[in-house]
Amino acid sequence: MSKIEIRIADLSDAIAISLLGRETFSETFAHLFHDRSDLQEYLLKTFSANKIESSLSKAENAFWIAFYDQQPAGYAKLKLNSPSEFVTGNKVCQLQKIYVLKEFHALKIGFKLQDLVLQKAINQKTEAIWLSVLDSNARAISFYIKNDFKITGQHDFRIGKEHFEFKVMSRQLL
Repeated sequence: MSKIEIRIADLSDAIAISLLGRETFSETFAHLFHDRSDLQEYLLKTFSANKIESSLSKAENAFWIAFYDQQPAGYAKLKLNSPSEFVTGNKVCQLQKIYVLKEFHALKIGFKLQDLVLQKAINQKTEAIWLSVLDSNARAISFYIKNDFKITGQHDFRIGKEHFEFKVMSRQLL
């Protein structure tokens, strides 16, 4: 029997998702921040339990939470009806997050979460899906390329004093 369980997240998962978001973001990006206060401010703002609860409550958002041996291991977030200047199609959605704790990467939980996200998007008759990924995150870019995403643009984003460059990747679904 598999020790991995993935299910649709609900309001009762807000705290677990908040903690997963803070930890996975820190594992992946903390080394890029010269000023730790910028990182802490971003984590508090972006991954607060209240913000996650609000996001979970919105009809256009779908969340999944993954567990390994009953321990929260990762989550995914899909935003339906989220157009982008870099993607063509009348009905487009955004894969906003697939975050998995490093200790669980080898279990391929990210692939399993992505499959559920893509299936939901296809079931909603979405024409295309897009995402943003830090241009220096070679591991994530490789992950998405293996899953038929293509680089379709780029944009920048600022967190505090830090400036980041992102690649936009997309995949046609219909």
